[in-house]
Amino acid sequence: MKIRDILHGKGTEVATISPEATIHEAMTVLVSRRIGSLVVTDEKRKILGIITERDILRECTARSERIKETLVREVMTPDLIIGVPDDEVSYVMGIMTQNRIRHLPVMTDEHLEGLISIGDVVKAQLEETEFENRYLKDFIQRQ
Repeated sequence: MKIRDILHGKGTEVATISPEATIHEAMTVLVSRRIGSLVVTDEKRKILGIITERDILRECTARSERIKETLVREVMTPDLIIGVPDDEVSYVMGIMTQNRIRHLPVMTDEHLEGLISIGDVVKAQLEETEFENRYLKDFIQRQ
């Protein structure tokens, strides 16, 4: 199974935010959309980084009194680890686990194709395993 299969099922809509937005604005979007990360893009939709719940929590601990003034660009992770649609899900699971990340932007060249979470990856792995198990059981029963 490949990342493109996950995106096909979940869709390619990605929530984004400006680097000039405040952390408070980012928190509002995360809570209202019930998501865990936002891709940070400029006015031309070029990807500049990602901001996650974890980034915001660290900032709240460090400077809680300034949270309404702190800008996303001050807190975001600019060095992204990305996936491509042809990556195998098992490979991506390893990358996400090794780097301790829960959200992975999926890119083709400079174009953002979608965003997957570790939950999406685990779900895909479970579905694939369930399919293989059913196939093997059916095969054994026919013998």
